[in-house]
Amino acid sequence: MRLHEYEALDIFEQFGIPVPRRGLAGTMHEALHMAGEIGYPVMLKAQALVGGRGLAGGIKTAASPDELKDAADALLNSDIKGLPVRKILVCEKAEIAKELYVGITIDGYSGKPIIVVSTEGGVRIEETAMMSPEKIAAIHIDPSFGYYPYQARSLLRMLGLKQQLITAWTNVIGQLYEVALRYESLITEINPLVVLPNGGLLAVDAVLEVDDSALSRVRRPLPDRIDRIENPLEKRGREIGVTYVDLDGDIGIISSGAGLGMASMDIIREKMKPANFLETGGGITADLLYRCMELIMRKPRLRGILINVYGGINPIHEGAKGVVRYIQEHNVKLPIVAKALGNRQEETWEIFRSAGVHVVTETATERAVDKLYELVGAG
Repeated sequence: MRLHEYEALDIFEQFGIPVPRRGLAGTMHEALHMAGEIGYPVMLKAQALVGGRGLAGGIKTAASPDELKDAADALLNSDIKGLPVRKILVCEKAEIAKELYVGITIDGYSGKPIIVVSTEGGVRIEETAMMSPEKIAAIHIDPSFGYYPYQARSLLRMLGLKQQLITAWTNVIGQLYEVALRYESLITEINPLVVLPNGGLLAVDAVLEVDDSALSRVRRPLPDRIDRIENPLEKRGREIGVTYVDLDGDIGIISSGAGLGMASMDIIREKMKPANFLETGGGITADLLYRCMELIMRKPRLRGILINVYGGINPIHEGAKGVVRYIQEHNVKLPIVAKALGNRQEETWEIFRSAGVHVVTETATERAVDKLYELVGAG
């Protein structure tokens, strides 16, 4: 679960990381009041859970109340990459002597936290890695031994920095690692970490993404992750315990694994357009599949449904009962094609067929998609 910037800044501040004076505003008048307390010039930053807000026009500067009115009005009536802006962060505009980068993530190859630093902040770290790899240094942290400040100092010396900056930056890295540890985060990042004219550091941007699978272990207050989902179908998907991503097509998909779901989408795209990505995970029940049907049928202008499930650990025959119950209770007439293989597959096929579902018994998903295409036509 990714947190808004203002939420991440609050957490960073609690752990001792220097952050700018700031306030959250939902109206222009609130923004004016906060800017008056902070003092001009101020930065106005759209709070939307997407990256690249600056390039998308989501960050503006205001040097006076008149400039703030225009900027706040524009941001509060805008979408950033399709997400409506309901709040803006008003914060002091720092004087910048230099911009740095520091981030902590999990290295997927080693499975260990990795601390990445760069003397080139304010731009995407991927771009720096490609254009100026000598300006980046990284070090893995072995969870068995934990983090020690000497590791950060060694890391920063690789960048050829002066001792005063190494000392200050080492402190920030230690505090940031503590945030990453306590929140079991996938990404904990400051970009840029600003060097002020007096030599101090200030985190003027903050990214914190908590690992969804660790949410129950985090012993600190977190926002409700369902409340922040804007799309009602995606929100309902989260409520019933499946992964649902709303798309702009008209072919509904129910799959029993992320890989299977993505493969189904790719194959459908060759001739049709997927309306969603829905992945049940490993806990299929009749009731869950009933609710999955209920969810995807809420999509307007749906033309057909592909069910692509595998019965390794999933009781797909139970899932089939849920689908059939929904079809019969709601008199569904849409073409539905099911490819259901694995444990108790023959029983599953018979259940599906009893409700008029077209069953494909071949392994290749292409055959199921071809059958659905045959039934719905080109559209």
